[in-house]
Amino acid sequence: MTWAQIWRIARRDLSGRFRGLRLLIVCLFLGVATLATIGSLTASITGELSQRGQVILGGDFEVTMSQRMASEAERSAFEREGTVSETVRMQAMAQRTGPRTQGTGPDAILAELKGVDYDYPLYGTLTLQSGAYAPLDPGSTVIGAGLADRLDLKPGDTIRFGEGEFTIAAIIADEPDRLGEGFTLGPVALVSDLGIQRTGLIQPGSMYESKYRVKVGPLADPVASIDRIKAEFPEAGLEMRDRDRGAPGTSRFIERMGQFLSLVGLAALVIAGIGVGNGVASYLATKRAGIATLKILGAGSGDILRIYLVQILAVSTLAILGGLIAGALIPPAIIAAAGDILPVKPGFAIHPLPLVVSAVYGLLIAFIFALPPLARARHIPAAGLFRSLVEGNRWPDRTTLALVGGGIGAIVVLALVTAREAQFSAWFMAATAGVLLMLAGIGWGIRWTAARLPRPKAPLLRLALANLHRPGAQTGQLVVALGLGLTLFVILAGIQTSLTNEITRNVPKEAPNLFVLDVPVTGEAQFRDAVSKAAPGAQVNTVPSLRGTITGYKNIRVADLEDIPDNAWVLRGERGLTYAETLPDGSELIEGKWWPKGYDGPPLVSVDQEMARSLDLKVGDRLTVSLLGREFTAKIASLRQINWDTMGFNYVMVFSPNTLRDAPHNLAATVSLKGMPQTDVLERAVSKAVLAGFASATVIEVRDVIGQVSTILTQIATAIAAAGSIAILSGIAVLIGAIAASRQARIYDSVILKTLGATRRQILSAQALEYGLLAALLAVVALGLGVLAAWYVITQIFSFGWQPDWGVVLATLGGGALLTLGLGLAGSLPVLAARPAQALRQL
Repeated sequence: MTWAQIWRIARRDLSGRFRGLRLLIVCLFLGVATLATIGSLTASITGELSQRGQVILGGDFEVTMSQRMASEAERSAFEREGTVSETVRMQAMAQRTGPRTQGTGPDAILAELKGVDYDYPLYGTLTLQSGAYAPLDPGSTVIGAGLADRLDLKPGDTIRFGEGEFTIAAIIADEPDRLGEGFTLGPVALVSDLGIQRTGLIQPGSMYESKYRVKVGPLADPVASIDRIKAEFPEAGLEMRDRDRGAPGTSRFIERMGQFLSLVGLAALVIAGIGVGNGVASYLATKRAGIATLKILGAGSGDILRIYLVQILAVSTLAILGGLIAGALIPPAIIAAAGDILPVKPGFAIHPLPLVVSAVYGLLIAFIFALPPLARARHIPAAGLFRSLVEGNRWPDRTTLALVGGGIGAIVVLALVTAREAQFSAWFMAATAGVLLMLAGIGWGIRWTAARLPRPKAPLLRLALANLHRPGAQTGQLVVALGLGLTLFVILAGIQTSLTNEITRNVPKEAPNLFVLDVPVTGEAQFRDAVSKAAPGAQVNTVPSLRGTITGYKNIRVADLEDIPDNAWVLRGERGLTYAETLPDGSELIEGKWWPKGYDGPPLVSVDQEMARSLDLKVGDRLTVSLLGREFTAKIASLRQINWDTMGFNYVMVFSPNTLRDAPHNLAATVSLKGMPQTDVLERAVSKAVLAGFASATVIEVRDVIGQVSTILTQIATAIAAAGSIAILSGIAVLIGAIAASRQARIYDSVILKTLGATRRQILSAQALEYGLLAALLAVVALGLGVLAAWYVITQIFSFGWQPDWGVVLATLGGGALLTLGLGLAGSLPVLAARPAQALRQL
């Protein structure tokens, strides 16, 4: 036949309502729409971050340093590159100075204090609720809406930071470089550069960060400027980034989350592909008479394959196009619904790459899963097609297997090429394939076992067992569908409950109540006395606190690295440093020795074993750190394991006291009120006493930190649950497809049983027993697989303790089993409605 004849026959045979192929359309639509939505949303956010790089960063490039301002030589070097704007930011206590106009609330909260110069902002616009922003005088401030709400403040009121009082000029509506500043623990307040000096908070050893944003000429290259500054000050420990990396942490998180969700979406599409195969098999079962007639009239096997392949591709193309349209239109709705959850709010745009990738995935999945049933119909002779109702399915031939293998290889290559982290993608796909193969093996094992079990005396149970292994049984597909669905139910329940319990159970028990920063070293005794008077019996722990940048390790200079490895987070920016005479609480010595008391030899350092693993460090290696613009090198004396659950002062680098003792620094402290009544009242009393004695101190309530972390984790869990729900829907579609694929065979059985006197109730009971047996067996398998997967996500990805709510997990598993059982029985209703006389005439 010519292609024109094939198309004419295919078009005439294809129902305009796509009867018999609706399952294929639903499965492909769900999978492609999920992938396209995730890809388009990720591309929208990362694209917006890239386009707004100058505004987000606040300049064409930025130089950051901790606990110091730029030297004259450094400032001159910055000014040679372009216009410079200096900002200083730090955590500070915002204290209201007047009576409240309404209600009650705290008199002091933690805020993000930011000192800006006359040229701020270099890019973008700082907008206020009352209008345009004008440079601030030394006695004025503009504050964020969160700060105004919590302290019941309005324009014209006064507020204190450290030793300085400021008049509130306006409330901030939008801070252009807010995202570039990174994670903060409190609402923002802006003062002038002279105003922040009035606070008295900028002292040697104080925890503050100075940033120099530079606006270069229109033809200048900010990367070249950064290279020149690095070459001029190689040991200054300057952290620099250009406008293309305005919010690198946010970009990395969005890209990684997008990759993870895309892989989940790809897994959902693969699961949906099983439904595609079932849908095609079910559709071809309804076309047996037509295929047989075409073969009798002279159509060759190749003609049959091409006719129905054209039909499948045509319908698949329509389903994929629908999924692409949905994937392009859904992201704006998600962005609008998300509100302030997302870091930016990109406008509507079509992103071709994720749509093309999603379309290719959809076509490959349709090809892989549709080809085997098409090949079986192609190779079975006309007489065999008439008998196929009871003969079952043949194993695909070598050519079909080779084509399917090529399609699978194309999917793997495409996933690895488009992945940000190819190794992670490879492991994820291998795990998904392993689970599918395991479930397929379990399905084969159930059929094999059911065929060899002794026949029960109970007729209904005997019939249920026979349904599991008879010719044409869809046991394998049912096992995959039920197994995947129940496993995903367990995974989502395990992740959700374990994350919740980590926050609500462990952290409040282990964490201190308050963190206090910038306590003067000379005022430690006074600080302890103030805390003791405000809360007798409170446990106080103090540690020296500094910040520095790792500039080299072993024989490697960090500045010479083209790309910092993803797991080497300690090399990105500055890290907290401390020194200790003895091994800190919450740490366990793993390797090496701790220095003796009174040690006065060459600098030594103890590092976290995870940090050592990421940088391939061992005891005896050298570590170079820049502190306050100067470099020093220390020898690694030991490796430690840190118990992060305590939320205490767990520093990845602890130095011998003689290394850092003489550097300007302050103390950080924790205050624990465990077992004491009315802890919220005591927290306020301690905070008030500390601020009265130490204007420079910053008090952080741990419950505020927990609240922010809990919000972030909840958002992550919600995103995982949303993507997992699509996979569950795909599993349900596979279940429906398996039921549909076996419908003709079940109608045949139902008719024979009815002819022999069976009632509808007996037939339905037999099928209920069949699905019940499968659900019971697979519930055990799903519990094991789901718990293992959820454990890996919680302990290895989030690094939390594994503590799910087993009651919720088991209830979710039971509910999922009942749901799938109900769907199976609902799919059996058309079988029961078949009339024997009519069905026998169609056989």
